[in-house]
Amino acid sequence: MGNNLDKKFEEAYKIASETTIKLPPDIMLQFYAYYKQATKGSNYMQPSGNVELRNAFKLNAWFQLNHLTEKEAKKAYIKLVNKHLK
Repeated sequence: MGNNLDKKFEEAYKIASETTIKLPPDIMLQFYAYYKQATKGSNYMQPSGNVELRNAFKLNAWFQLNHLTEKEAKKAYIKLVNKHLK
């Protein structure tokens, strides 16, 4: 199951990273947070980028998902892609 989930997650990430669909900022934050939780868990790090306010929003969105396991975050990320980009 884990391997299949990883494959689906990678496919969803590819769709999200290649999309030309303009999404609202709150949805983009969800994509960011679920991706980070899925790939880093609760190993928080400073977001890249030089806009402090945007970085604060990113980090806050990620913190809010700390109750999810990496597996749960991957499933949620896939659902997000299916909902907004398919």
